[in-house]
Amino acid sequence: MPFIHVRLFEGRTQEQKQAFVDAITRETVRTLGCSAEAVDIVLEDVRKADWATGGRFWSDPSRG
Repeated sequence: MPFIHVRLFEGRTQEQKQAFVDAITRETVRTLGCSAEAVDIVLEDVRKADWATGGRFWSDPSRG
């Protein structure tokens, strides 16, 4: 049973998320040869104020 956990910045629409999980499920089935029903995907929305790279938060206006 593949379990895929994806963290992404909040703000995607439900339609975008649906298209994403459809594509990931399709490729997982194709690559691993499992059934679609065996693929679990968890999407975790993260605020930019809670995510930092290189010591700078993504919500920092100077990031551009």
